[in-house]
Amino acid sequence: MLGDNTAKRAGRLTLNPLAHIDPLGILFLVVTRLFGWAKPVPVNFGNLHKNRKYGPAIVSFAGPLSNLILAIISAGLLHLLSGVQVTEGSMAMKILTPLVGMIFISVRINVALFVFNLIPLPQLDGGRILQSLLPYNQAVAFSKIERYGFIILIILFMTHTIDKIILPIMGFVLNILI
Repeated sequence: MLGDNTAKRAGRLTLNPLAHIDPLGILFLVVTRLFGWAKPVPVNFGNLHKNRKYGPAIVSFAGPLSNLILAIISAGLLHLLSGVQVTEGSMAMKILTPLVGMIFISVRINVALFVFNLIPLPQLDGGRILQSLLPYNQAVAFSKIERYGFIILIILFMTHTIDKIILPIMGFVLNILI
């Protein structure tokens, strides 16, 4: 909407999951059994002619915002379904129990992705947002650590520092939603 059609030209505006698979992200998921990732959405920030200064922040916030919206919708469904009265052992109970579990997991996953992607590190949406909001000289200096972003993330995971950052915020947002 801000003028960049890079993702469209790359065939990434599709619900086909094959277009979004990152082989390294899948391998990481298989090895860690914890998480993986998809290909990043290609963006040419130079094409954001409608808002050059804050366009990158707006584009970068779209992903975490979509996770927050999905978490809110899932939490709403969870609240609706938790009020449904069903008979123990009934077909409705057999259907609703796993459905409520899946919706609860949807809330947790989307809140986790929302919070994680807003961490202000290069390569994450939070880093792009911060870079867009910084004065030019500070933004240039901040961008120089981008090549180390993945290493920083690995260190944060290995030292469990990421847990101390994400879990309290996740708990706060989950308490609001659930």
